[in-house]
Amino acid sequence: MRFRTLAAISAVSVVAFLPSLALAQKGKKDARSGYDRSARATVLHTANVYATADTGAPPITSVTEGHEIVVLEHNGPWVRVFANTDAKDAQDDESEPEFSEAVSDPTTGWIKDKGIVGPTTPNGDAIIYGAAAELEAQAAEPHAPVAAAGEAHLLYKRVADYFPTSPLAAEAAFRAADIRWQLDKAENKTLPSAHEQEAYLRPQLFEGDFKRVMKQYPSSPFAARAAFTLLDNKLCGDWQGLPKCPEMEAGLYEKYAERYPGGPKSAEALYDAAYRQGVLVTMYNVQENSKRADGAAKSCDTIAQQMRTQYPQSDYTARAQSIAFRVKQDLPITGNDRD
Repeated sequence: MRFRTLAAISAVSVVAFLPSLALAQKGKKDARSGYDRSARATVLHTANVYATADTGAPPITSVTEGHEIVVLEHNGPWVRVFANTDAKDAQDDESEPEFSEAVSDPTTGWIKDKGIVGPTTPNGDAIIYGAAAELEAQAAEPHAPVAAAGEAHLLYKRVADYFPTSPLAAEAAFRAADIRWQLDKAENKTLPSAHEQEAYLRPQLFEGDFKRVMKQYPSSPFAARAAFTLLDNKLCGDWQGLPKCPEMEAGLYEKYAERYPGGPKSAEALYDAAYRQGVLVTMYNVQENSKRADGAAKSCDTIAQQMRTQYPQSDYTARAQSIAFRVKQDLPITGNDRD
């Protein structure tokens, strides 16, 4: 996990939008929602929105980093934009465009022409990506800004959306998905259901972002990383001292490593499988089931030897070797190991 501290997405952030009939600009239209793609942009700072191009009156609202605006016109140091203060920060199904014809009664306003980056901005992919990475780093610090993680999530999304052919697009899409996953996972851990043994008894984390990464970048290492993270939704919340969960989870990790040989998470997956086999040895011995304990010990050693061949330089390989050694020495992998 990149974050030590994860900040919640600000509930007061503003999402801007534009219905198709409001723009009479030239250019190719986005087929999903009928707006001019070149007019879309995001801001790299909190931008106050004014009713007129004048700071003499109080702002009517504000747009925070990562949220979208649609630029209607320029007037010296000002730009007129559409904004909707009722739009949600995050959707359960983010396949829908942020700007939608279904949303009515937009509010127009003026913001200073500063820190605005869109699909036509030179080097815009690196600019937005860098801003997202900076916010992500801030979110990892103690006493992180409240909205840092959420704004990083939105900015990474803009990189993949505005610059789909950029060499940064795949990683940006993965990081956007990963931040949202971590935020949701941290919230779920506070619920009583987090300790339920069966995965279906707790709220499932939203998988759409990671599945989109796997679909759009199927041969990239980020697709393999996304698939690894999605395993979280299948794991038990609490083993409750019973072998059913580590048995199932070991199988999941071994199948993953088989599907993604040489992948960025495959060594870790095999280690996770070896660890669970070692735990099963302890559990079966407690149950005085020597046959199954011997089978789990053999599986643990087999996985450790496989890792020595496939991933000899990985720390996870050394850790698996240590577990296999302890199993052979009849040392429990969980619980009290004192004789």
